[in-house]
Amino acid sequence: TSITSAKIQVNGVHLHYQQTGEGNHAVLLLPGMLGSGQTDFGPQLKSMNKKLFTIVAWDPRGYGQSIPPPRDFPPDFFERDAKDAVDLMQALKFKKFSLLGWSDGGITALIAAAKYPTLIHKLVVWGANASVTQEDVRIYNGIRDVSKWSEKVKKPLEEMYGHKYFAKTCEAWVDGISRFAEKSDGNICQELLPDIKCPTFIIHGEKDPLVPRAHAEYIHKHIKGSR
Repeated sequence: TSITSAKIQVNGVHLHYQQTGEGNHAVLLLPGMLGSGQTDFGPQLKSMNKKLFTIVAWDPRGYGQSIPPPRDFPPDFFERDAKDAVDLMQALKFKKFSLLGWSDGGITALIAAAKYPTLIHKLVVWGANASVTQEDVRIYNGIRDVSKWSEKVKKPLEEMYGHKYFAKTCEAWVDGISRFAEKSDGNICQELLPDIKCPTFIIHGEKDPLVPRAHAEYIHKHIKGSR
């Protein structure tokens, strides 16, 4: 089946999404920092089972083709993304759906599953964290300067955004996410994890350079029945 690409107005912004498949099980794919449906989920849009699933990949506001507005990082940017994501799926007339989120999209998915439990069927997150430590801040600052990124990771993002927007937004992200470390426990969404009631599967790369494994273990420990 083909992949449709469209925009829909949600919470005062025009959000871009891609959709494919005709299955009963609706799934939203949530990209990571600076990511879009196309850059982060090309293989899933192409290869996920289109008879079982209806697959939607979105570009959060300020990312991908959901510009304008330019991306910013107020203290509640993860909650804002979670509301945008859920409202997008409701605008597309999905009554219940699953979330697959990676990195920042994983954090957004955790918040959405906790805050809108009646809407979320199942949850898969990978490379996600529920808090930010001083060690994390040190790691984030290591990627602040995009000119030091590998060509492989940098190229698709530069092609999508142009160098200036890409560089500026990455710096703003580092500042925005580092602010969580100023709280006593570095909390992003720790207190919400026990509110997640849907079946949850947590994936983590042993060699993930940005998110130490302890984060995945914390999430697993605090979401009842998660695997």
